Amino acid sequence: MHKSSGALALGGLLVAAIAATAAGALRESIASPRSLPTDALPPFSMLDDSGKLVPLPDPKALAAFASPATGGAVKKVALPRPLALDLATDALRASLATCARMGFPIAAAVVDSEGKPVAMMVEAGSEGSVFVAMRKAATALGYKVPSSTVGAALPADKVRLEKLTPVMFIAGGALPIWRGKELIGAIAASGAHGEGPIGTQDEACAKAGLERIAARIM
Repeated sequence: MHKSSGALALGGLLVAAIAATAAGALRESIASPRSLPTDALPPFSMLDDSGKLVPLPDPKALAAFASPATGGAVKKVALPRPLALDLATDALRASLATCARMGFPIAAAVVDSEGKPVAMMVEAGSEGSVFVAMRKAATALGYKVPSSTVGAALPADKVRLEKLTPVMFIAGGALPIWRGKELIGAIAASGAHGEGPIGTQDEACAKAGLERIAARIM
């Protein structure tokens, strides 16, 4: 098969696939279980499983992809209202400042109840990663406890082990954020070093950030 005919065939498949999703979600989730929470990408302009770039579909299919889903009632799950952006950034600044006083430039993130980032910050010169922070936050969200308490219990706790996903980083540094009894997200830090288990200083700095805004979470 010539390259041109192969591209046409692939384009036809894309058109059919996009049309088939008109009644539902139009965005294709990333296949890898290691993708970060809420990652979603379109099924074109990316490499396929064989490493080849998937071409754009024709204009009509592209327009259909970009349009809101039609037909078929989609039941939406009500999600908790996330932490306000000003509170999230205030918490992160407090986390970074706390670790800076300890001599550690860090990266930190606040995520919502789905694990989607609300705000992220990185101190200049940090060896930390906002993506590692997000993975720690995924742990705090999934288990509804500080990430530092999860690792030690996992090997002997089959129930907890079954909840573990490839996206999670099991180390200290993340704390769940609660609005009363409602879990609304998590705050996490990455890049601090020192004595104690991995993430001990990260979690201390995340805690400082959470304490900065605790009285204002409403």
